[in-house]
Amino acid sequence: MPRDDKAIDRYKRFVSVQEIFPVHGVGIITRKDKLTIRWSEEEIWTTVLNFSRLDPELARSAYNLGEDTTNWKVARAQRDISSTGPRRRNVVPILYRPFDIRYTYYTGRSSGFHSRPCREVMRHMLAGENVSLITPKQHKDEFGAFIATSVGAHKTVAAHDINYYFPLYLYPDTGRDDLFSQHEPNERQPNLNAELVRTLAMAYGEEPSPEEVFHYVYAVLYAPSYREKYAEFLRIGFPRIPFTSDYALFKEMAGLGKRLVELHLLRSPVLDPPIARFQGEGDGKVETGKKGLRYDPGSEGVYINETQYFEGVSPEVWEYHIGGYQVCHKWLKDRKSRALSLDEIRTYCRIVTALARTIEIQQAIEKLYSAIEAKVSKIKVE
Repeated sequence: MPRDDKAIDRYKRFVSVQEIFPVHGVGIITRKDKLTIRWSEEEIWTTVLNFSRLDPELARSAYNLGEDTTNWKVARAQRDISSTGPRRRNVVPILYRPFDIRYTYYTGRSSGFHSRPCREVMRHMLAGENVSLITPKQHKDEFGAFIATSVGAHKTVAAHDINYYFPLYLYPDTGRDDLFSQHEPNERQPNLNAELVRTLAMAYGEEPSPEEVFHYVYAVLYAPSYREKYAEFLRIGFPRIPFTSDYALFKEMAGLGKRLVELHLLRSPVLDPPIARFQGEGDGKVETGKKGLRYDPGSEGVYINETQYFEGVSPEVWEYHIGGYQVCHKWLKDRKSRALSLDEIRTYCRIVTALARTIEIQQAIEKLYSAIEAKVSKIKVE
């Protein structure tokens, strides 16, 4: 295939996210989502208690687990729970898909309840306040990036590929007790390449905060022209980030990235009141079939059954994708045959609002992005 050599050379001068955030890894690989992922804390806790006490073959049948594999076995998963006894503190939220927080039982031991818990990264998301960038190394669908403040799954943004987590902060491992652990810092440390931070400090005249670097990176990843111009390269490797040499431009871009982060964590004050509303009489159940989940562009309504719908969802928001997922459709599709709770209804209205505001912020990011590439700082990191 013909390639733009100038674009390749330019892109290679940018800094890879794996160089920016040295500690990173794949999301949690569960293997048995029907067992390990639940809608609520109580549901996963009840599941864990029942599963751990059953005969292995009864557990296999009860939870429709199929045959054992090299990476996941019923008896091994039960031992993972019973080795220390079921502990309620191991019930934690998990980001399953964009805006979709569910619950799991996390021990951090490999080949146990989860096939691959990725403890080397996920422990930093459990140790204290933190945020993690999520993006794939390669993908078949549209490029996507998202964030998490909890542990997360390996298909959060990449439907057909594995995504990686890049935490902003690293916490000391309190579970270690060896010679090397005594020399580790006692407080959390930024998961940022020290040489990159020094280079930016020299260029800007002052050191940017870890949050500013994180927000700047996130904003760049949402620049439409960046995604379009480097689509070919984003498919085959970790995204690379152009850092501007203009401090004012860096700050402005970081400010837009911060607004995106707040929206995607559903924490932004602009989400209340939401632009979408739930209308109609019924049981709130997401139905299947012709009169079930569907979108009506004429009324800008997302119907979940024959009589109930979310109004105020523009076609642009309905079609919006994060990675391999059409967010507004996927979130409801995963809840088919379930009655939405009041909290879920409120959350969906806020998701619609967050996506509408995201589109607006992407337009503001786009106005800045060309200036960023015109003033790229020369940064080499090891």
